[in-house]
Amino acid sequence: MGRILLVEDEKDFSELLARQLSKKSFRVDKAYSGEEALRLLEKNSYDVVLLDIKLSDMNGLDLLKRSRGNGAKFIVITGYGDVATAVEAMKAGATDFIQKPFSFEILLVSIEKALREKRLEEENRTLKSILSDSDQEVVLESRSPKFREVLELIRNSAKTDMNILLRGETGTGKEVLARYIHKLSPRRENPFIVVDCSAIPEHLFESELFGHEKGAYTGATFRKLGLVELADGGTLFLDEIGEMPLSVQAKLLRFVETRNFRRVGGLREIKVNVRIIAATNRNLKDMVRKGNFRSDLLFRINTLEVEIPPLRERKEDIPLLAEAFLRRFGKKIGRRGLELLMRYDWPGNIRELRNVVERASLLSGHEEYIDNYICLPHREALVGKPTEIFGELPTLKDLELMYVKYLYERFGDVNRIASILGCSRRTVFRKLKELRERNMNPEGGSLSGLAENIY
Repeated sequence: MGRILLVEDEKDFSELLARQLSKKSFRVDKAYSGEEALRLLEKNSYDVVLLDIKLSDMNGLDLLKRSRGNGAKFIVITGYGDVATAVEAMKAGATDFIQKPFSFEILLVSIEKALREKRLEEENRTLKSILSDSDQEVVLESRSPKFREVLELIRNSAKTDMNILLRGETGTGKEVLARYIHKLSPRRENPFIVVDCSAIPEHLFESELFGHEKGAYTGATFRKLGLVELADGGTLFLDEIGEMPLSVQAKLLRFVETRNFRRVGGLREIKVNVRIIAATNRNLKDMVRKGNFRSDLLFRINTLEVEIPPLRERKEDIPLLAEAFLRRFGKKIGRRGLELLMRYDWPGNIRELRNVVERASLLSGHEEYIDNYICLPHREALVGKPTEIFGELPTLKDLELMYVKYLYERFGDVNRIASILGCSRRTVFRKLKELRERNMNPEGGSLSGLAENIY
């Protein structure tokens, strides 16, 4: 339950009310003056303050105005209330105004309302710091038998609450699949919270995961809810868990086992109901052998381990993905562009494919097709070794024609090719005629082993 500060200078009434609230499992501190209340508010974090207007050393409304912004919800209680006082209290930031005498049940209703408002504000404040662009346009339909097996396994496991470990290279869509699992699960209406283990500094990890109380450390001016608490009822996604420091792994292990935790600086155990999905691009078993990852944590998080194939092993899906990424730009890709994409090994996987086609979309301006603007990075990965490119050693004439073919397939513009080669349009046409005569027509097929994509 919440923590309450009772500010009341009538000691008998204060003691009676504090006992009643304690029986309802609230933690209650008492202040008998305004100055004492200000000291406690500065030192501690409270959910609700029950404030009498008539105090021995100051007006309760003055205390309320001085304390605005500390995060607590104020319920004003007085025996001298009137409409004008109530309006002034609400303008000063009070959540509710209760006139003595009152029933304890009415006070409880007001406290519960204030706690709900505070919880919502804390969640909104914390969520603002972790929200990211959720516009992820990814096709989950697949022509790849290997990836279809992965999707089937995910669909079957989504309805359970088992912990899942997604393994795959960077850019294979681990977070997309984790969100897909969440959307298929009974938890779909509840939060999906991402913990980016590679981006959180080690000294902030515990606070980010489990939250902190006000005053837990220098700069902790508010209570902050941790990511695990925000995920209550939903799914906690531990992205790149292999990057998590060993010192944090021990604390996470206890949470994974019990679903209990304490905020930094807190004394109370908090229990949450979350489903855990972890992801990594590293070999955690190797890390365990090297002492960089806890074996007991690995056993807990990989009740089911799902291996996501890289894009080079599911090239059947490249046209589907490219078309999906191009749809928002109103662009298309032709046969020549698809050939370029299908020849590349995509070390950056789906993320790299998206970047390439979106860049080509922007460079192509008002043109409908992006084929001539596709520029593939990683020349070494694309070209490979000379023996793989050429097979048998080519003649100088062969190399010349290969380069002309490459320029034609990249730009498709005779004037531009002539400018690059420093020759006339007539020379370019003659070289293209030689390509056709050798059955190396850029538009009629490709020569086996040709280095078409050297950038």
